[in-house]
Amino acid sequence: MLNKKSVDDINVKGKRVLVRCDFNVPLQEGKITDENRLVAALPTIKKLVADGGKIILCSHLGKPKGEPKPELSLEPVAKRLTDLLGQEVKFAADPEVVGPNAKAAVEAMKDGEIVLLENTRYRAEETKNGEAFSKDLASLADVFVNDAFGTAHRAHCSNVGITQYVDTAVVGYLMQKEIDFLGNAVDKPERPFVAILGGSKVSSKISVINNLLEKVDTLIIGGGMAYTFLSALGEKVGNSLLEEDYKQYALDMLKKAEEKGVKLLIPIDNVIADSFSNDANIQTVGQDAIPDGWLGLDIGPKTQQLYTNALKDAKTVVWNGPMGAFEMSNFAAGTVAVAKELAQLDATTIIGGGDSAAAVNQLGFGDKMTHISTGGGASLEFLEGKELPGVAAANDK
Repeated sequence: MLNKKSVDDINVKGKRVLVRCDFNVPLQEGKITDENRLVAALPTIKKLVADGGKIILCSHLGKPKGEPKPELSLEPVAKRLTDLLGQEVKFAADPEVVGPNAKAAVEAMKDGEIVLLENTRYRAEETKNGEAFSKDLASLADVFVNDAFGTAHRAHCSNVGITQYVDTAVVGYLMQKEIDFLGNAVDKPERPFVAILGGSKVSSKISVINNLLEKVDTLIIGGGMAYTFLSALGEKVGNSLLEEDYKQYALDMLKKAEEKGVKLLIPIDNVIADSFSNDANIQTVGQDAIPDGWLGLDIGPKTQQLYTNALKDAKTVVWNGPMGAFEMSNFAAGTVAVAKELAQLDATTIIGGGDSAAAVNQLGFGDKMTHISTGGGASLEFLEGKELPGVAAANDK
């Protein structure tokens, strides 16, 4: 059970507050093409402004690799935030992030005002958690608020290093929500607890499968990783995605599920194609009948039925990874069926970032889920039972 101090536990009136946000938004020719992350940050910023704090925002954007790259400047973010908040967000344009502009802007701040610093990854130390940059950031602030879950699994200056040099470090509303849902739902789920794991590789989900088998009542496997399980059981998988080195691991997991009394479901039929293309020849076959030269690209209709039935009584569901190559319309049916079922459940439904979040949003089911994580990598590490440095660095209650 994680109990971290949040912005609700403090009042920052008159204090300088450095807020680490996730403003890593897609830009095309200087225009922000998706502003979900900006909108998601507003509640925390508004709360601190209402308290009468002096709000200094910081974030990374893309991978400038430790040098100023004008096309990765956060200036467009400052402009858009100004519109969204209805008050000026002053941009401190320093290539070294904490430079004369930032220092002067912070010096001149009145209560309730907002400044945005330049891209934290303009400094090479950021991703190495170097002391000098952590101290620079801390020199601007009395209080630190971390609201960037997307980088919580990384120990960088702007989310972990800085906490060593400020007295108060708390989490924002976005981080709090992630901890409540991802951390605590997995530790204290209302049962039956079902996890759905998809995506292409077993290797990237090893620890997740292992950890969830200790906790869930049912584990559903879909996506490309299912073919490693099928092949391990001696089924023919044709040219489907297969990780030969992980077949023994798949058998170990099936055995572990049996020992723990966990239902582990794998596909009983597959939608297959003769090439990785939406225009390929397509057929639906049983689990042991994928011919040479064909590859599985989605779960079949019988499997959809099996999986949606397994979800009907669930009270907590965690979903990470699509059921097939959902970005191609001919192989989206499995992912759509699971999303539809989750959308109508009377349960806590948690979508673990990355592709599954994209799928749920693209298919129009986003508002029907209890929680969609803002961090793909970070949410996976939470599901593995790992401690996230960005969460651990905040003060305990």
